[in-house]
Amino acid sequence: MSLSLLLRCEHLAKTREYYRDILHFDVIDGSALSLSVVKFGALIIFTELDLWQQNFQMSGTVYIRVPDVDQYFSEVKDAAELAWTLQDTRYGTREFAVRDCNGYCLAFMQNESNIKFKYVAK
Repeated sequence: MSLSLLLRCEHLAKTREYYRDILHFDVIDGSALSLSVVKFGALIIFTELDLWQQNFQMSGTVYIRVPDVDQYFSEVKDAAELAWTLQDTRYGTREFAVRDCNGYCLAFMQNESNIKFKYVAK
């Protein structure tokens, strides 16, 4: 199963540069009002159109599984705004997160067969 996101952005050019130059995603220009970014099997489509007729916002975190989270962290940590640094979580993942140029929170987590989400009560 795969998931693709369609998100609103204010500036396609700024979004293109951020995802290409900071996060090292492949960028595919769509129409004059959209572009797609792809990495690790994740697809995010950005548009400047106000399709939702609501305030520009999203409350949540987009998680992307990566094959080597330590390697990817070392590639982006100095250029990206970190939401949280690389860490081992109590629910069984190794991950870090960035806040992108649009304010969206993207977390990158280790993609190993032995890592499974597990709930740990406090």
